[in-house]
Amino acid sequence: MTPADLAREITTRGAVADRFIVGVAGPPGAGKSTIAKDIAQAIGAGARVVPMDGFHLDNVVLDRLGLRARKGAPETFDAVGFVHLMLRLRAGGDAAIPVFDRSADLARAGADLVTGADKYLIVEGNYLLLNESPWCDLAPLFDMTVFIDAPETELDRRLLERWHQHGKTPDEARHWIDINDMPNIRRVTQGSRQADIVIGD
Repeated sequence: MTPADLAREITTRGAVADRFIVGVAGPPGAGKSTIAKDIAQAIGAGARVVPMDGFHLDNVVLDRLGLRARKGAPETFDAVGFVHLMLRLRAGGDAAIPVFDRSADLARAGADLVTGADKYLIVEGNYLLLNESPWCDLAPLFDMTVFIDAPETELDRRLLERWHQHGKTPDEARHWIDINDMPNIRRVTQGSRQADIVIGD
């Protein structure tokens, strides 16, 4: 199923809704951000992407909690804050949202704005379907869910390329994937609820 197919499905299901919220989940490296952007572009006016990554805890906080080496794991996000944002988006109207700046490795508060004119919200993130508290509180807030699947070997290849682009040496990238990314991948693939639509990438 292509992003254009998903866009048609979303607009059909959400035709009479004031706001229609779609959760696009999947493991690290699955291509969620790209697919979410392509879906929003295929829908056009009234559609926008809302990334979960803006709720990364700051590195200073992760150091204080002893979680810096697990950055990207579910417990390194402000999950409760993200649920509160989703409740606000579900209610309609305008809402400022944080956005993660990957080049600076930090989240920027109020970096974007969802407005009342945004009918189709394509929310993307690793843990949107995770069957753990408080992530499971998101379940009733989505009108439709999509899971992006990919083989571990392909995810590993993409993550090696990603970390190389962000300045890690091959050995550093290999170590980070083994101790952090791969456990997160398996937590997503083994601990997520069934999505309405599952697609391979």
